[in-house]
Amino acid sequence: MKIDRLIGILSILLQQDKVTAPYLAEKFEVSRRTINRDIEDICKAGIPIVTTQGQNGGISIMEGYRLDKTLLTSRDMHSILAGLRSLDSVAGTNRYQLLMEKLSVGSQEVLTSNDHIRIDLSSWYKSALVPKIELIQNAIEDCRLIAFRYYSPKGEGEREIEPYLLVFQWASWYVWGFCLMRQDYRLFKLNRMMDLECCREVIDKRILPPYENEADRPFPIRFLVKARCKPSIKWRIVDEFGPETLEELPDGDFMFTAGYSDKENLFCWILSLGDQIELLEPCEFRGELAELGHRVYEIYR
Repeated sequence: MKIDRLIGILSILLQQDKVTAPYLAEKFEVSRRTINRDIEDICKAGIPIVTTQGQNGGISIMEGYRLDKTLLTSRDMHSILAGLRSLDSVAGTNRYQLLMEKLSVGSQEVLTSNDHIRIDLSSWYKSALVPKIELIQNAIEDCRLIAFRYYSPKGEGEREIEPYLLVFQWASWYVWGFCLMRQDYRLFKLNRMMDLECCREVIDKRILPPYENEADRPFPIRFLVKARCKPSIKWRIVDEFGPETLEELPDGDFMFTAGYSDKENLFCWILSLGDQIELLEPCEFRGELAELGHRVYEIYR
């Protein structure tokens, strides 16, 4: 897009004293004539550009009209580039790599030095997530509805929403928007969305409420769980809930205590740990869990 190229040219001019039109043409894969038109457009926008002829000639911004490069320190640039790399890990394109190159023109060592942070937002479902993320991004930018079939614990059904925000949270991707069926703002998990499409209908953007990302909003704590655990599963509980949820008992076992939001998920978690855990509270769940275990036994016996 032209605006991206103009921003890229400005970035280069702000970080280098002088560049040539052939250099810019090769950098942005356009003709020299296109670069000349771009320079004219930048001048019309009020940014004074100077062109000089001859062996040491080139294109530069008028002396004195220059952003203070100290606005972004080297550490600032490293933080920005780490974030951009994380977006490229899931985007499926190299748009953020190109943006990284634009930001680091004249300071190429920023791309290679102190490269000690890696944030990978991709997942096992990357091939399915990438087109969904791209479609939702385009829908947000174009102010269009999206429609999809959604699978939830309460069943499945067709939904239409006004998308406003892509969210990576709780190790998964979500879209936050206004659900036309519920007439309220909802969070939808991308992995549960099928037959996703961007509608032709253009929406008028709403005055948005703040996005609340506290864990107890979508997953409110409904009951307290206590369970006796064997030392062999300590690593998993520490990994999933944190060491503060465990208390060592005199016999070497551990007492697990934590708030939980969903009984079905709790049962699945307990069963996944086999005979290395015993649910103690809520005590009314013990009978239900025993009945579930019996039904599983009947299937496999």
